[in-house]
Amino acid sequence: MTEALGSSLGPGDRAHDFDLPAADRDVRISLSDYYRRGPVLLLLLRGLYCSFCRRHISQLRSTCDLLQGSGIAMLGVVIASAERSRLYFRFGHSPCFPVAAAPDRSIHRAYGLPSLVRTPEMMEAGTKLAAQLLREMNMDSRGDPFNTMHHYDGWVDTSEDDADFKRPLQSVGYYFIDRQGIIRWASTGKLLNELPRPESLLALM
Repeated sequence: MTEALGSSLGPGDRAHDFDLPAADRDVRISLSDYYRRGPVLLLLLRGLYCSFCRRHISQLRSTCDLLQGSGIAMLGVVIASAERSRLYFRFGHSPCFPVAAAPDRSIHRAYGLPSLVRTPEMMEAGTKLAAQLLREMNMDSRGDPFNTMHHYDGWVDTSEDDADFKRPLQSVGYYFIDRQGIIRWASTGKLLNELPRPESLLALM
């Protein structure tokens, strides 16, 4: 079952602006402040309870350097309160790009990203992916790949995380936005193993 939403934003649409607290420090992050200075690759991710999203963020450093070296800023949004996300990022998990905190999913909804009710098939697919990633990291699954992956980086759930996990699964989205705030490229639905190269993004402007 999928949550009914308006049309998803895509190439040619104006990006929905936001001003949110940062997820890793005591400042605010405004999308328009970034794109007025240059093009932005915006990542709308799930809550930090999602181990796949936490690993995704941690593996983006080389991509950060590549994009930023080409004049493209990266900017992320996670579904978590500022207090919860700062607690996580404070202990050696600092992101390589600015990340904003939006616990109410309003930004994801504004971009038309749906939430999906978890099915047994989705949980099975998540378990298989967890087992695969644990093998890549040379970690023992301890007979429960999904739970082991969930805590692979020392993650400890809070009541906020428990509540978010019980909600429908939020789809993710990636958006390349030009200096006028217009979306030039988008990919939605799942985490990307590889982000587009800067030259392919800049060619869209």
